[in-house]
Amino acid sequence: MKFFRLFFSFLRDIYDNKFVIGQLVKRDYKNRYLGSFLGFVWTIIQPLVMLFVLWMVFVVGFKSGPVELADGRMIPFIAWFAIGLIAWNFFADALPGSTGVFQEYSYLVKKINFRIAVLPTVKLLSSFITHLIFIAIGVGILLVSGVEVSWYWLQFLYYLIAMMILLLGLSWVMSSLQVFVKDVAQIVNVILQFGFWLTPICWNFNIVSKEWQFWFKLNPMFYIVDGYRKSFVFHEAFWNDQQLLAVYFWVFTLIVLVLGVFLFRKLRQHFSDVL
Repeated sequence: MKFFRLFFSFLRDIYDNKFVIGQLVKRDYKNRYLGSFLGFVWTIIQPLVMLFVLWMVFVVGFKSGPVELADGRMIPFIAWFAIGLIAWNFFADALPGSTGVFQEYSYLVKKINFRIAVLPTVKLLSSFITHLIFIAIGVGILLVSGVEVSWYWLQFLYYLIAMMILLLGLSWVMSSLQVFVKDVAQIVNVILQFGFWLTPICWNFNIVSKEWQFWFKLNPMFYIVDGYRKSFVFHEAFWNDQQLLAVYFWVFTLIVLVLGVFLFRKLRQHFSDVL
């Protein structure tokens, strides 16, 4: 019960500080491309280049064929792959940024009257802007690939909210630890590198033998990536998800969220002494 009071208090803090958060998000997004000649254009160039390189590797190199939909239709590998990559990129962009957020905004951490619990949301919202651009690119790829527009596309919002709640919990955990243990950021980057290849983003999960599938599903991003594809590509309702997988994801996410709240409340009083 105490946890829920704290969480709703956090939501109220976001609302009360919405103007400050908005300004910080705007500045953070601008700072990503500060001094670069192309600036904002890099937001579009980078995902397109990554898509092209991996398309060359898997389609041209490994001869990956089209993916079959539930109704028997086939869509190009690039469309199936792009949607999975879009989901992963948001996670992989937001988590490292939010890990070092208390150090980056140390001048706010030292202000007594500022609710620093909202700082991780600055990085999440900044990455969310890029995510929206990625989704627009992904929709374009789907349309060119012959995937029909469907109301199922809207249910990606459920998976997006699920991913943001998971990211919020992880952000509180990692950012709180990073203040005291500087290696946390490097550990996060290493885990993300492994996570990319252990999540079925550019390879089909059906190639995994049944005795190993359980272990791959322990990765919470499996649920999100699979959900994005169900929404945009396969047009399957989220309530038809494997119930045990959905329950596992939300239990895992809730545990991470509770752990994040506990660590943040336990350690925040010492932040200003270290930063």
